[in-house]
Amino acid sequence: MQAVVYDGSFKGWLTAVFDVYEHRFKSVQVYKEENGEQSMFGHVHHTGTEEAKAGRVWKGLQQKLSNRALQELYYAWLSELKGIETHMLLFVQYAFGSKASIENDYSHPSVLLISQVAKKVHREKHRMEAFVRFQLTTDQLYYAIIEPDFNVLPLISDHFEQRYADQRWMIYDARRRYGIYYDLEKVEMIEVSFQQDSLSGKDISAVYDEQETLYQHLWQSYFKSVNIASRKNTRLHIQHMPRRYWKYLPEKKPL
Repeated sequence: MQAVVYDGSFKGWLTAVFDVYEHRFKSVQVYKEENGEQSMFGHVHHTGTEEAKAGRVWKGLQQKLSNRALQELYYAWLSELKGIETHMLLFVQYAFGSKASIENDYSHPSVLLISQVAKKVHREKHRMEAFVRFQLTTDQLYYAIIEPDFNVLPLISDHFEQRYADQRWMIYDARRRYGIYYDLEKVEMIEVSFQQDSLSGKDISAVYDEQETLYQHLWQSYFKSVNIASRKNTRLHIQHMPRRYWKYLPEKKPL
């Protein structure tokens, strides 16, 4: 078995695909550097990001796949699921090795898996766009915390840039410990060093703007007032808003 280890970026994965073809590797498993599973293999190939190699692979995929299939491939990578990079490689190898389109051939396990995973990531993207709750800090920054199942920050930045173009904001992924920051001009990916008492960015109540507590109380009161107890359907509510998201929603906190 041949292990190919890449640097954890999408372009790094594309470079790894190029190296698989260049070195004619067989029976390949692809891993991110930090995962460590590759230590069980006798043959390990390390690859970094090379723009030229990544570009050639992407250009080749554009000639074989539709925009939808290319998006699904990227969404699958954002899932961070164990073994997904290897399935993505098998998907690409199947695409390059076939004259006809393969993207709807769900009899191939990797084609089916990529499609299923991409749909889950897409659903998580929409949930995050709906469930983000900003909190105003003393320096007039609107701050939100999320812990999505998948790495969807790169997918939601355009939505929030368009919707909140007139204010500075940051959305922080507490699980992956990085965020996206909008400075009124552009959105950037950032890493943040928090003080210990902030629980790694999960509790910023100490730097709330003086009006923030009032705003949250008003929102909780409004949410309670529009709730009709006789029409309460907990099962349906949880289906649309799973409990794992509740801890960062002000309307779910007691008044």
